[in-house]
Amino acid sequence: MIADFQELISKVRGGRVFRLCVAEAGDQELLQAVKMAVDMGFAYPVLTGDKDRVREAALAVGLEEYELLAGDCPEQSAALAVQAVREGRADVLMKGAINTAHYMRAILNKENGLRSGRLLSALAVYEVREYHKLIFCSDSGINVAPDLEQKKDILANALEAMRRMGMESPKVVALTANEVVHPKVQATVDAAELVRLAGEGAFGSCIVEGPIAFDVAFDRHAAEHKGIDSKVSGEVDLILAPNIETGNALGKSWLTLNKAKWAGLVLGTTHPVVLGSRSDTAEVKINSIALACLLAQS
Repeated sequence: MIADFQELISKVRGGRVFRLCVAEAGDQELLQAVKMAVDMGFAYPVLTGDKDRVREAALAVGLEEYELLAGDCPEQSAALAVQAVREGRADVLMKGAINTAHYMRAILNKENGLRSGRLLSALAVYEVREYHKLIFCSDSGINVAPDLEQKKDILANALEAMRRMGMESPKVVALTANEVVHPKVQATVDAAELVRLAGEGAFGSCIVEGPIAFDVAFDRHAAEHKGIDSKVSGEVDLILAPNIETGNALGKSWLTLNKAKWAGLVLGTTHPVVLGSRSDTAEVKINSIALACLLAQS
């Protein structure tokens, strides 16, 4: 269990220094977060982009030590960043001031990208004040309406990442609207099948329950009131969302109404990948950098 991002960052600070490669790094707000990681002692920047713009942004935030890989355009900057990670000259890839399409195109390049042969999925991690540990959620950003096979890959990606972060047997809920398996509600059918597969050891050490509604997942009293004997109620580590709308709305409700903190990664690649928005705060960026470095640590 990881209680909050402060604990997560402490875990990373206790390890080695990770080389963080930023694609198109000429952005002051972005480099503020990178400098925070440097000052905390767990990151060394490898920056790609227009050399004058990158140097100007680095100077503005007081970032003095870094490696610069000059790129003439966003596409080249992304390719240089991916190449550095692929060749082992960096540990983590991070999106800078670049269009997501250019960034993902470089990652998914069949010859020179970071493909692992697995489905790509988004992993979001939330620190909600009302809950006693970090909540992991997948997929809320890449796979729109995953079928059963894709859900199996999404679950496998998330569980592997969590175990590499030191969580030995995550407690998982396959989220649905209720606890009844109905043939016309595909999410409930998929959830039941995932539970069956988990019981056979298909996903390694973990506890998967579903179909299960949000109240039962997070409130043991709700589970008891409904007569449900749950091993994960009130102790959920990972939410497997039935579709992108559910995962996205759930996360944004926490961020908006609960003032939650969060971080996000792309899974299914050969190396940890940070895919954020330019509008993300420095706190979100540093949380995501730390999350990616913790994943790279193992």
